[in-house]
Amino acid sequence: MDFNDIQSAWNNEQNNEVKIPQNLDKIKAANTPLDKIKKNLRNEFIYQILSMILIGLAPLMKSFPVNAVVPFYLFYSIFTAVSIYYLVKLFLFYRRLTKTNLNTKDSLYETYFDIRLNMELYKTFGFAITSFLVLFLVGVVLFENGNSVNFFTGKLKNAALLALFFNIVFVFLFMGLALEWWVHKFYGKYAKEIRKVIDELKE
Repeated sequence: MDFNDIQSAWNNEQNNEVKIPQNLDKIKAANTPLDKIKKNLRNEFIYQILSMILIGLAPLMKSFPVNAVVPFYLFYSIFTAVSIYYLVKLFLFYRRLTKTNLNTKDSLYETYFDIRLNMELYKTFGFAITSFLVLFLVGVVLFENGNSVNFFTGKLKNAALLALFFNIVFVFLFMGLALEWWVHKFYGKYAKEIRKVIDELKE
């Protein structure tokens, strides 16, 4: 056997060994939607923190009633505490995603179910914020129609209480639909892509 024959045999041997498993390719395909989820989470933190700061500056507006400043900051402090609780949970979720290494089927499963769990957590956070939005709405109606609604007797003095009721129902329905759309657009559709990879691995 001459040198050319030895080199040819060596090349053939190398070519036979360099084979990337198909499963590994599929698992790596899940990294793209995962990166998009991480990017959306980063943006979410920035938006949420800026929103909290802007809401806290609301009493500085000229039209804000002076006698509403103390009640506002009372509710704002509770709102801030609730927001921090959920934001810390979502931040820990983000940290887990950044440390995730999708190199096995098990890690892919764990990551997918972690994403689904935190999507539900995000929805809960949204509804918690909605409650404060409703309280703000009630406060606005009370200050604008101070003597028009008698909550002690429960009697409807005019249309203000009825309008308040319908506004509350509308806000909750609207926020529920908006949350579903938001979570699906920024997280849900990418979770579905990861789920698709998981289903392909079963085949």
